[in-house]
Amino acid sequence: MIKSILFSSEKGGSDLALLLLRIALGGLMITHGWAKWDSFDTLVAKGQFPNIIISVKFSLILAIFAEFCCSVLIIIGAFTRIATIPLIFTMLVAILVVHLGDPISAKEMAILYLVGFTSILIMGPGKLSIDAMIKK
Repeated sequence: MIKSILFSSEKGGSDLALLLLRIALGGLMITHGWAKWDSFDTLVAKGQFPNIIISVKFSLILAIFAEFCCSVLIIIGAFTRIATIPLIFTMLVAILVVHLGDPISAKEMAILYLVGFTSILIMGPGKLSIDAMIKK
């Protein structure tokens, strides 16, 4: 049974792959959000976060929301497609604003996250998700 799910082109293998992608990307992204949350006061006080929208504080709050809260939703597969949108926007800001003049190696992680979250947006969460359970 497991062999047929893992090495099959059937839908079950795709659902397992989507679960793995959601857990890996979401789990790794949470660490970025947590680090920002943990050093929130320092980042705001020293202005060590880019002012993208209204203020450094508001931009940081939006980034934490995307990287932490939306990642949790993606991992559990709840409101998955909607949850990818703030993360996609955050990665675009990282690529096109924060690391604009940097070499590709500095943008690499944000690009990989962007591709992964965009793939989840397109494919959805799969059957192994809360979204799929609600749909039933």
